[in-house]
Amino acid sequence: MGDFDLNLLVTLDALLSEGTVTAAAERLRLSVPATSRALGRLRRALGDPLLVRAGRGMVPTPLASALAPQVRALLAEVRGLVDASRAADLARVQRTMTIRCGDTWTAVLGPDLLDAARRTAPGITLRFTDEGEETVQALRNGSVDLDVGVLRITAPEIVVEELYQEPFVAVVAPDHPLAAESGPVPLTRLCDFPHVTGTRRGRTHGPLDAALAEAGTPRQIAAEVSSFTAIAFLIFSTDTVGFLGLGFARRAATTMGLDILNVAADLPPLVISAAWHPRQAVDPAHRWLRTSVRTAIQNHYADI
Repeated sequence: MGDFDLNLLVTLDALLSEGTVTAAAERLRLSVPATSRALGRLRRALGDPLLVRAGRGMVPTPLASALAPQVRALLAEVRGLVDASRAADLARVQRTMTIRCGDTWTAVLGPDLLDAARRTAPGITLRFTDEGEETVQALRNGSVDLDVGVLRITAPEIVVEELYQEPFVAVVAPDHPLAAESGPVPLTRLCDFPHVTGTRRGRTHGPLDAALAEAGTPRQIAAEVSSFTAIAFLIFSTDTVGFLGLGFARRAATTMGLDILNVAADLPPLVISAAWHPRQAVDPAHRWLRTSVRTAIQNHYADI
């Protein structure tokens, strides 16, 4: 490749992430012609078109798809070195940090994290991306900085830290028959009504179902949805029952008027953890992110 300009790696990452020259130029704060010229230099240096037209957009070539995670990981390591050399002056850091979590955690952690960024690291943009059937590859290649939620990560090199064990609670609409009943609600009574359940990370059966089955009270699932927010809205409009983490349930009770039931059983808690790649361990911005997440959780659950 001769004298390859390493600055082109930043352009290549933007092009492969955004998929168009115009969007990459906006992200890089460059003109479209300048970004187009950089793409031309990359094509000549690598001997590959990298991005080709497909309708109104562009799609990566096989070489570009193979290079994308490697380029992203390399740039993450370089940023970590640069940030570390700046004596952790967070006020000067300019970057986007990606947190992969469900909408519950965006609602619970988001306000505190945004406030912390505004006060301490105003140049950091927080990007919340939803969960799915993802693997740890995004942590390895740097496209996700921090994973937060109920995690089942077994990759040996990934660091997993338990943050909190959150109580699991039953929630119903304010006019639901169970809301008017006094005293703790037996599991058998809960299962007299259909349930709405979440399928975060593609899981449709969990510790709660195991506990209900062990008690001889399997539940009837009326609907499966992909987010806790959707569970809350469906519960509000129907006679169904749902189970939520206590933190999100309290917000739903405050904003929507949902009723949190006193259940006559010990329900298994949600074990909330954070995970990251050890490459990020000494990066000042990543340390700030991890600390801010811990603090946000402590603040949110201080009275539980």
